[in-house]
Amino acid sequence: MALLTVKDLSVGFSSHVIVKGLNFSVNAGDYLCVVGENGSGKTTLMKTLLKLQEPISGQIIKGDSLKENEIGYLPQQTVVQKDFPASVYEIVLSGCQGAGGFRPFYNREEKKLARDNMERMGILSLSGRCYRELSGGQQQRVLLARALCATKKILLLDEPVSGLDPVVTSRMYSLISELNKEGISIIMISHDISSAVKYASHILHIGDRIFFGTKDQYLESNAGKFFLLQQRKAVYPGDVHFAPGSKGEESI
Repeated sequence: MALLTVKDLSVGFSSHVIVKGLNFSVNAGDYLCVVGENGSGKTTLMKTLLKLQEPISGQIIKGDSLKENEIGYLPQQTVVQKDFPASVYEIVLSGCQGAGGFRPFYNREEKKLARDNMERMGILSLSGRCYRELSGGQQQRVLLARALCATKKILLLDEPVSGLDPVVTSRMYSLISELNKEGISIIMISHDISSAVKYASHILHIGDRIFFGTKDQYLESNAGKFFLLQQRKAVYPGDVHFAPGSKGEESI
């Protein structure tokens, strides 16, 4: 059975629907990238999967092997989060709270798990440093180590490379890919479709166009071709041209 199955899901806020008719599943070892235009509902979907808000309609079904507290989450960073005045160790260790609820102490196994995940992310030497003193890439690795303390099965990542320079972005993608190769399923929101498809096994495209399937199927679909073209035009304006007399998507 899939770790996560979504059936006829509509998400939004209050009674306002942002996107509807979502159907997809995530199996053990999958790497699903969620892409789409700005405002298409990607982050709203992520919050709905995490039960931070209720779906407007439809179902989110967790497999028998996935418990409520076994989903790791790396949110899109805010200015407040970047200025959080806690140590690296304290932040990573707080990822263990879901397993036993809020409490003033952690057991030996949880402390070892936090240290192991800091070492895994290459930040063990930073354990005593204040989080807000770190670089953007270091902060993201701290939050990823924290998310790993909550799960060994599935990670939800919301724009994990946002604001990072190209070198750090590449390292972050490599870290996430290695975790996936170790057996952790990934659901990642990304605006960078060209980099996303390099690592993804599956693509969910939401917005006016909805697509779910393998990466190869997406690259051959009208939705995938059109979205890739729009991104290329945004990066290289004037470098992409339609055939004379074409109407855009039809000539792709």
